[in-house]
Amino acid sequence: MIMKLAVKNLDNQEVGSIDLAEEIFGLEVRKDLLARMVNYQLAKRRAGTHKTKLIGDIAGTTKKPYKQKGTGRARQGSLRSPQFRGGAVIFGPVVRSHAHDLQKKVRKLALKTALSAKQAEGKLIVLDRAAVETPKTKALVERFEKLGWTSVLIIDGPEVDEGFARAARNIPKVDVLPQQGANVYDILRRDTLVLTQAAVEHLEARLK
Repeated sequence: MIMKLAVKNLDNQEVGSIDLAEEIFGLEVRKDLLARMVNYQLAKRRAGTHKTKLIGDIAGTTKKPYKQKGTGRARQGSLRSPQFRGGAVIFGPVVRSHAHDLQKKVRKLALKTALSAKQAEGKLIVLDRAAVETPKTKALVERFEKLGWTSVLIIDGPEVDEGFARAARNIPKVDVLPQQGANVYDILRRDTLVLTQAAVEHLEARLK
């Protein structure tokens, strides 16, 4: 089935309409799937460089602190043990990767679901093209204010217009991505999703 949506330009004028594929933009919204995908993306971003010192990492003597018997104190084998000040940490974090696997078909379905969620909320806008004659941040801010875009992700075709991307770079809560960079986390963290006609075409070809 085909869904129709109006196409707008940056002057907030309707310049036509576009057909959206229902199998990409009309799916049931599954929050469990979106949560799994966001966790997967954020886990991959984690550096995993946290580390505490094990007993082998502590600098110090290997000499036994005092003899085993006859002192009336608990037996000790090393001053580098965790019970001593400056000693090791037991079961502390070690350097590791936090990334985990998620099947390709689940990742693909999650992206379709995120697009469908924006469409269901009425927060999906199709733009004729993301380009400006004068690539100035101030001029772009004024246009976004007229359009009512305060928190927006703009996805273009395979190539993003360099002037537009540069003008949008310093505007808070505005992200510009090429279609191959479209991802669930960025779609969900911005209030409005704006796709150019080229983005719709390439995303449908990629996700069908």
